[in-house]
Amino acid sequence: MAKPRIFISSTFYDLRQIRLELDKFIENLGYEPVRNEEGDIPYGKDEKLEAYCYKEIGNIDILISIIGGRYGSPSSIREQKSYSVSQMELKTALKEDKQVFIFIDKNVFTEYETYILNKDREIVYKYADNVNIYKFIEEIKSLPHNNNIKGFETAEDITRYLREQFAGLFKQFLVDNKRIKEALVLKDIENTAKTLREMIDYLKEESQGKDQEINRIIRINHPIVKKLRELLRIDYNFYIEGRDDLTCLLKARGFRQMGDTGKTGYWIRSISRAEQGRHYVRRICISDELFNEDGSLKYLRPDDWRDDFITAEMQPEGNDNPIWGMLSDRSHP
Repeated sequence: MAKPRIFISSTFYDLRQIRLELDKFIENLGYEPVRNEEGDIPYGKDEKLEAYCYKEIGNIDILISIIGGRYGSPSSIREQKSYSVSQMELKTALKEDKQVFIFIDKNVFTEYETYILNKDREIVYKYADNVNIYKFIEEIKSLPHNNNIKGFETAEDITRYLREQFAGLFKQFLVDNKRIKEALVLKDIENTAKTLREMIDYLKEESQGKDQEINRIIRINHPIVKKLRELLRIDYNFYIEGRDDLTCLLKARGFRQMGDTGKTGYWIRSISRAEQGRHYVRRICISDELFNEDGSLKYLRPDDWRDDFITAEMQPEGNDNPIWGMLSDRSHP
């Protein structure tokens, strides 16, 4: 199963221990940490090493940026020389709209306010070794979105906050998943409504050919068709317009009509198998209530269907005694 991949971005030597603690925290959650010092980034030979770090960010789900008092290695890529490598990692994640969490050392974060008041002056800062750190913080704080910034003193401050945030993301996932299901239901309703509108428009157009097509669709979905498909085990579509069609269908399945041929009545079919030395016949009774006086099939809604319209049973052949028992759905036609 795919795991969320979480990129840990920071300067290395001053934040080595925090990176290690975050690595353990992420692994304990069952996620996959990505750290360049652990060989988690595949480096090629055609570009600068840092370029492969930025490319790998395209394959992650979350980036955790930790900003301390050290500026770190400046980017060696010409267009990015005013930023450090770790800063460019964060900028790349923001550009690709990744989920980002930014943590700033509390001392640096506090001194940032001093920078804001004195940024037009040349002064020495206590907690940052390069004023570009504060310039970068100012840049990310001015972003319109995805600038979730939190101060920290220890690795525990970071992991505690991330645990709450990850739980919130999972909760949001469940809510969004439910909304997706609701949206799919609404889409089905909209599709059904669209089909009904098209049907109404279709019926409004006066065309004999189209009327016949509508009647064919209605007959294919007539309850008698569903019942006969079950009893006769027919796996293809068909429709019945009246008694004549029913007669042809049953005769084709090996049944013969019994009694008054002017009515639908009873149909029987001999069963070739024998049980306890006796042969059996299958009897199907179809009610005349399903047909009009001219022999055409009445239109019935599924809710109007009654089980006694069509009944089926198995009897010993030639036995005058009452029926042995009703035919189960597993009986062969």
